[in-house]
Amino acid sequence: MRALRHALATVAGLYELFRLAVLSRFRVRGNYWAWRMHTALGDGAGISRAERRRAILEYGRWVARMRRP
Repeated sequence: MRALRHALATVAGLYELFRLAVLSRFRVRGNYWAWRMHTALGDGAGISRAERRRAILEYGRWVARMRRP
C-alpha cells in the first residue's frame, strides 16, 4: 500500500512539475527555475545526477501535497 501511495504521489508530482513548466512557458533556464534550483540544491557541487533527480521529484511531490485541497 505504501508503494502505491508513493507511486501516486510521484505521478502527482510529475504533473505539478509539468504544470510549473507550462506556467513558466518552458523557460527552464529562466529566472524562476534558476532561483528554484539554487534554493533547492545550492551550487550543485557534489550532487550526483541521481540525487538531483530525487530532489526534483521530491519537490514535485511536495508541490502536489501543498496544492491538495
